[in-house]
Amino acid sequence: MSVAKKDYKRITTKSLIEMKSNGEKISMLTAYDYTMAKIVDTAGVDVILVGDSASNVMAGHETTLPITLDQMIYHASSVVRAVERGLVVVDLPFGSYQSDSKEALRSSIRIMKESGAHAVKLEGGKEIKESIKKILNAGIPVMGHLGLTPQSIYKFGTYTVRAKEEEEAEKLIEDAQMLEKVGCFAVVLEKIPAALAKKVAESISIPVIGIGAGGGVDGQVLVIHDMLGMNNEFSPRFLRRYLNLYEEMTKAIGQYAADVKASDFPNEKEQY
Repeated sequence: MSVAKKDYKRITTKSLIEMKSNGEKISMLTAYDYTMAKIVDTAGVDVILVGDSASNVMAGHETTLPITLDQMIYHASSVVRAVERGLVVVDLPFGSYQSDSKEALRSSIRIMKESGAHAVKLEGGKEIKESIKKILNAGIPVMGHLGLTPQSIYKFGTYTVRAKEEEEAEKLIEDAQMLEKVGCFAVVLEKIPAALAKKVAESISIPVIGIGAGGGVDGQVLVIHDMLGMNNEFSPRFLRRYLNLYEEMTKAIGQYAADVKASDFPNEKEQY
């Protein structure tokens, strides 16, 4: 029996858990600036992630590692000013939480105070358990992230699918259950087998958001530059491009440049 979709005026962590229990899928996209965040929020996306993927798509770095806490706060502040409905979650960047739980708490407090965001996201399982507990004890909501964790790229050595082997799969399930137990409100599963992701989603009561984790989870997240086709160099199997903005924007900008060169822009109607 289908459940009527509830009209949420404002998405909270409680809303997401309610959506899972009602069988309603959760939509999540990244945003890094005011203009894009305003569009994403107006379109009705439930969760807006200020991801450390800004390191790649906004700054041009090869990995997510170089982006700083100050830069994440800048992006998050821009997004928060635009959002009226969605839940804004901010990635804790590499180096801002791994060394000790006190630093993790300080970093989280800075994000919440200086950006006005609603929650933080951390990569990892039991190895960062104490950091998560300390952040939660301060009243800051935490979203977990398991599977392929891009901040550990040099440890993995590749962006290939994770948890294909039984030992790693079992650890992932245990970590997901631990994240629920300590109080996380949701967890992202990145690039793992669909069957395993479905098993995780069914084993915990908090929402599981997938990226490259199949359709058996509670919601999906993509990087907005990828799904809009602004980035034409990244084509993983899990990515569905809804537009080809790279082609459309290149064409439009090229036409503008040509019109200027030809003295066609501005015309008489476009001047005072």
